[in-house]
Amino acid sequence: MFLKPLLHDFRLALIQLHVSAVKSENLQRACGLVREASAKGAEVVALPECFNSPYGTQYFKEYAEKIPGESTQKLSEVAKECGIYLVGGSIPEEDGGKLYNTCAVFGPDGAMLAKHRKVHLFDINVPGKIQFRESETLSPGNSFSMFDTPYCKVGLGICYDIRFAEMAQVYGQKGCQLLIYPGAFNLTTGPAHWELLQRGRAVDNQVYIAAVSPARDEKASYVAWGHSTVVNP
Repeated sequence: MFLKPLLHDFRLALIQLHVSAVKSENLQRACGLVREASAKGAEVVALPECFNSPYGTQYFKEYAEKIPGESTQKLSEVAKECGIYLVGGSIPEEDGGKLYNTCAVFGPDGAMLAKHRKVHLFDINVPGKIQFRESETLSPGNSFSMFDTPYCKVGLGICYDIRFAEMAQVYGQKGCQLLIYPGAFNLTTGPAHWELLQRGRAVDNQVYIAAVSPARDEKASYVAWGHSTVVNP
């Protein structure tokens, strides 16, 4: 398997931001950091999973929005203002009485280019370490999500999606050269598997992998591992 060269080099920014319980603050902070990344030359910018709300089954319903809605409107506006491709991490989305963990992507003109609903829900029980069940409140997505840029074709996954090698393989077969995974691995699975999975997906498929985490907050009910990373093929 041989890597196809990128159409031309570009700068990618991963925004590892602190997420609070106040949605308006999270949106303001995220947009400010997007502007900062753009000012430093980033042409593609990615936010982390659940960037507008705390991560937890008890929060998803309270913070959920329609798409388009308040959060995605802000993302559209800042993408257009900065003239960049913006991968909007993920937000809790409400649609038809169901909740999804959803990533919306916007182009330099502010148009939505893709919407990825997390396919593989995070249900885990490591005795004495962590127990979490996204499926208590969320419904799974059922599609692959890709978008084109002048630099390369990009495939999307969210967090637990990265564990499923077949998904990355399909993206590679469909011509994606960069896969972006907003994710919030925790202090149990993070040190064990976060970097390992990214390197595995990159080598197996000869693609670039970018994984974007929220900043670690020791006081949060769910503590993210952090360590946002880019891996080459």
